[in-house]
Amino acid sequence: MLYVVIAGIFILGYMAIAFEHNIHVNKAASALLTAIALWVLLSFGIDTLVANHSVTASLANHQDSLHFVGEQLREHLAEIAEILFFLMGAMAIVELIDAHDGFRVITDKIHTKNASKLLAIITIITFFLSSLLDNLTTTIVMVSLVSKIIDDQKMRWYFAGLIVIAANAGGAWSPVGDVTTTMLWIGGQITATGIMANVFIPSIVCTLIPMGLVMMQLKGQTVTAPILPSGQESDSELASMPIEQRIESLRATIKSNAQDSISQKTRMTVLLLGLGALAFVPIFKTLTHLPPYVGVLFGLAVLWMVTEIMHRHQDNYIRERIGVEGVLSRIDIPSILFFLGILLAVAALATAGILGDVAKWLDATFGNVYVINVMIGLLSSIVDNVPLVAGAMNMYPLTTDASIAQAAAAEAARLELFRQDGMFWEFLAYCAGTGGSCLIIGSAAGVAAMGMEKIPFMWYMKKITWLALIGYLVGAGVYVLIETMIR
Repeated sequence: MLYVVIAGIFILGYMAIAFEHNIHVNKAASALLTAIALWVLLSFGIDTLVANHSVTASLANHQDSLHFVGEQLREHLAEIAEILFFLMGAMAIVELIDAHDGFRVITDKIHTKNASKLLAIITIITFFLSSLLDNLTTTIVMVSLVSKIIDDQKMRWYFAGLIVIAANAGGAWSPVGDVTTTMLWIGGQITATGIMANVFIPSIVCTLIPMGLVMMQLKGQTVTAPILPSGQESDSELASMPIEQRIESLRATIKSNAQDSISQKTRMTVLLLGLGALAFVPIFKTLTHLPPYVGVLFGLAVLWMVTEIMHRHQDNYIRERIGVEGVLSRIDIPSILFFLGILLAVAALATAGILGDVAKWLDATFGNVYVINVMIGLLSSIVDNVPLVAGAMNMYPLTTDASIAQAAAAEAARLELFRQDGMFWEFLAYCAGTGGSCLIIGSAAGVAAMGMEKIPFMWYMKKITWLALIGYLVGAGVYVLIETMIR
C-alpha cells in the first residue's frame, strides 16, 4: 500500500508541475512539496517497504531503518548538490558575460533575419558545442544568446525547444557531453572513440529531423531583436507607463550606463575567458579526477578575480552592476529550487525501490535489449536518466572477453552485447541522452531552458514533444540499422 501511495504522490506532484499555469502555483513549490512528502513517507514507512522486499537492505530494527533513510538522503543530496553548484556556477559565468555585453560579439556576426536559417545556425552550433562543454552548460549559453536576438516570445520558445533537443543529442555521442555517457565512460562500459564513432550519426539524425520540421513551420518568417526601453524617457512618459514597464526602463538606464563604460576589448576578453572557463571543465575533470562542479567553480573564481582587477578603477556604482556580486543577485533561484525538488523526488523513488522494479519489469516484459533501451529513453523523459542508467549498469554486468569465450554459443552471443563498446551500452547512451528531450523536465537542459524562458510544460508538450519523439525514434532506428546491417 505504501509503495502505491509513494508512486501516487509523485504522479500528483508531476501533474501539479505540468499544470503550473492552470493552478497558479509555481512549479518549484510543487516540486519541493512533492519531494518532502515522499521522504517523510519513506521515513515513516521504511520498515514496511523492507518487509515487503521493496527495499533490499539488511535492517535489524527501526533505528537502523531511520539511519538507512538518513544515509540515503545524504547520499542523494550530495549528488544533487554537485549538479546544483555546477548549474549555479555556469549560470553565473553566463550572466557575467551578459553583464559585460559579451554576447554582442557573437550576435553582431549573425546578420540573417530569416527565422529558418537562424534556427539552423543556432541548432547546429548547439549540437557541436554540447559535445565539448555539456548539454546543461550549452543550453544556458545558447538560450541566453537567443534572448538577445529574438523579440517574439513564442518564437524564442521554439528555438529553446530545438536547443534542448540539439544539446541532449550532441551530448549523447561525447564522453563528456552528458552525465549518463560520462557514467558509462568512467565505468568502462564504453570508450571515447567507440561512442563517438558509433553514436554520432544517430545523434545528428535525432537533431536534424526536428530542426527540419520546425524550419518548415518558420518558413517565410523573420526575426526582430528585442527593443529594450531606452532609459531616456521623460518624467511624464515614465508616469504614464505601467509599473512593470517603468521598472524595466530604470533597469535599462542602469545597465546602459554601466555597459557604456565597457570597451570592446573588455567585452571580448570576458567572453573568451567565460567560454574558456566552461570549455575547460572536462579538461579539469580529466586532469584532477574531481567532479565537474569543482571545475566550473574554479573557472568562476578565476573570472571573478580577473574582472575585479579589470574594474578596480571603476566607480562602485559600475562595479556593483557588472561585477560578480551583482550577477549572483540575478541568478534564478526558483529554478534552482525546482531542480532540487524534482531530483529529490526521483531519489525518493529510487530509495523506495520503484525505479529498480521498473527496470526489472522492462527486462521481464520485453526481453529484447533494443526495446528495453528505447523504453529506458522514454522513461528518462519522466524521471531522471541518471538513476535509470545506474540501474541498468547494476542489472547488466560488464562482460569480459574471457567470460564470453567460456560461455556456450547462444549465451556468448548475448554476452557480446554487454562487453565494452557493446551494442547495449552504446544504445543506452544514445537513448538515455536523447529520450529526455521528449518532455521539458526530462533533462537538465530542459529544466534550465524552462526556468530561463518561463516555458509552460503543456506548451512544450503540444509543440515540441512530438518533434523530439520523432527525432528520437528515427535516430534509434538508424542506430539499429547500422548495428544489424553494417557493423
